[in-house]
Amino acid sequence: MDNNEIWVYVETVGSRIEPTSLQLITKAKAIADGRKVVAVLPEASTIKAENSLQAYGPDRVETLVDDHFTNATDEEIADALFQVLDQNRPNSLLFPATILGRSIAPRLQAKLQTGLTGDCLDIFYENDLLVQVKPTYGDNVMCDIVCPEKRPQMVTVRPNTFRAERVTDSQTKVVKASFTFHKEGNSQIIATDPIINSSSKLDDAKVVIALGRGAYSAKNIQLAQDLAAKLGGMVGVSRPLTDEDEFTHDDQIGIGGASLSADLLINLGISGAVQYTVGIKNAKKIVSVNIDKDAPIFDESDFAYVGDVTDFLTALTAQVR
Repeated sequence: MDNNEIWVYVETVGSRIEPTSLQLITKAKAIADGRKVVAVLPEASTIKAENSLQAYGPDRVETLVDDHFTNATDEEIADALFQVLDQNRPNSLLFPATILGRSIAPRLQAKLQTGLTGDCLDIFYENDLLVQVKPTYGDNVMCDIVCPEKRPQMVTVRPNTFRAERVTDSQTKVVKASFTFHKEGNSQIIATDPIINSSSKLDDAKVVIALGRGAYSAKNIQLAQDLAAKLGGMVGVSRPLTDEDEFTHDDQIGIGGASLSADLLINLGISGAVQYTVGIKNAKKIVSVNIDKDAPIFDESDFAYVGDVTDFLTALTAQVR
């Protein structure tokens, strides 16, 4: 039976809730327009993450509790979710576009025989349709995708696309869902060793110094690294600089790279193409430096400096103690 609810998959890492899940709960509430927002949470009995979820105001938390989830495979998690979702299909189902979310979502989509749009940068409703916005054609075009016939309408959304916000008047109801944990016969998890890459650190960095093609030089790279070290931040780059020897894809900001939520972002020699700016819209304070007074990046900035990047970096670094 279909219903009109919006469900959000809640991913946990140990006892910690993956932040994108909280961001999706906030976004779901913002676009709900009368629809109930439900967090669906697979967890071991010792975790009790539903207590933390209530601060973000979902109408209901559906907990799937089994100690096998401590070392469950992606297929086992998808199977458990399918049992719950197939009985009462929501209007929409949102997943974080994390490594785990990108693995579980398509497995569940195949079981539910519905549609799935990956790596969305925005979602909103037009009547009953969830409009799913994502880049295409080499990240040069933003397209709107809908799934008019099948339910739930499934999406994965990139981390830091939205902001998580606590509520003060939460009246969340917690329900224990009924399901049977089925062990997968072909594989099992023996041990886990998390991989931490630069882009995941950029997502969480409080200060980011971003270099573009207009700032590319050995001297500017060194100055940017020195400034980042003094400010306790990190250096990121626009996509063109990932082709240079000094940087990799892990350093990229924007579509195909990190989405920032930094307290301070300093853009150096970056023109401001949409492929970049979609990754910085949640930065709290943006300072941009460019020799072109008409650079589009200035439209996204709180403070602008028209001038030479090297001169700016040299002067600012000298002022930072």
